[in-house]
Amino acid sequence: MSVEKKMIRAFLALSGFALVTAVPAEAAVKKPVAKSAAAKKKAAAKKKPAAAAKAEPEAPPPVLSDGATRVVDWVASAKDNRALPYIVIDKPGAAAYLFDAKGKMLGHAPVLIGIAPGDDATPGIGAKSLAEIGPAEKTTPAGRYLAKFGVAAGKQRVLWVDYATSVALHTIPPGNPKEKRTERMLSPGIEDNRITFGCINVPKLFYAKVSPLFRGKKGGYVYILPDSKPIEEVFPRLRVQPFLNASRATEAG
Repeated sequence: MSVEKKMIRAFLALSGFALVTAVPAEAAVKKPVAKSAAAKKKAAAKKKPAAAAKAEPEAPPPVLSDGATRVVDWVASAKDNRALPYIVIDKPGAAAYLFDAKGKMLGHAPVLIGIAPGDDATPGIGAKSLAEIGPAEKTTPAGRYLAKFGVAAGKQRVLWVDYATSVALHTIPPGNPKEKRTERMLSPGIEDNRITFGCINVPKLFYAKVSPLFRGKKGGYVYILPDSKPIEEVFPRLRVQPFLNASRATEAG
């Protein structure tokens, strides 16, 4: 084979090698592929979890008893709370309702109240020790109270509803496990919610909402509905509320 032919073959071999290696190098460069409409929708849905959360329905408001409804309406319309937060305790329903200074409900929860039904505190009960309090004296008195935070026995911080009669609102205290206070609070019925010496026990989450509202110097109001007394006897201004409502309706019309 001549030198010229050898040079041609070598040139062709080198040219072929270049072509082989050039093709995969070009193929490694990928062109962008346009997303389909379905893929775009799927990606957009993943980016909007907050919007989906907002679309979820809110929990329905609690159904208040007739007595609690009357008190709540009266406080709101008459502004009896004097621009302070307030709590309505429905003893017959064993429930508490928390409102801010403008009358917006911020929470509700089951409560534990005094063992003995009754709407009046025994005179001098605030000066007695727990061991000296008889079964019939373990009542949660009804009425309207200006409540403020303070220190109780054992340096526990509580919301004093009526300091003179030692009635406070606080969470379930550590005590006798046989009383099963947590189980009583969580039970669907209200018959077993009477277990305290007169204080009002509330869940921790509810108490956490009460604390920032009532911890100011002015505190807030607590309205406790009666067990047996007529509600107008405990809250006399309820008697004139229908007339005030009628007068306002006439003026608005």
